[in-house]
Amino acid sequence: MVITEVKVFPVNEDRLKAYVSITIDDCFVVRDLKIIEGTGGLFVAMPSKKRKDGQFKDIAHPLNQETRAHIEKMVFAAYEKEVQSMSNSLEAVRRKYDE
Repeated sequence: MVITEVKVFPVNEDRLKAYVSITIDDCFVVRDLKIIEGTGGLFVAMPSKKRKDGQFKDIAHPLNQETRAHIEKMVFAAYEKEVQSMSNSLEAVRRKYDE
């Protein structure tokens, strides 16, 4: 399995840091992964659906730890790149207005 694309959509919410879509082998898309700030740091939550009893159930998820780790590595790398890009853009705007 090759993750061929990762799209990160940052949000400005308390614990939710971003929504993420991944493309696998240029032919299968999984949307609505979430990057969440937990007590132990950031983690990737798989897409889920709220059931009638109020609990959330994953609707797509990796079947083993190796695949989960691979997805997390790719998602976190794309997230860090997006956050850095946003920071650089803000810094450029600040410099422009400081001139």
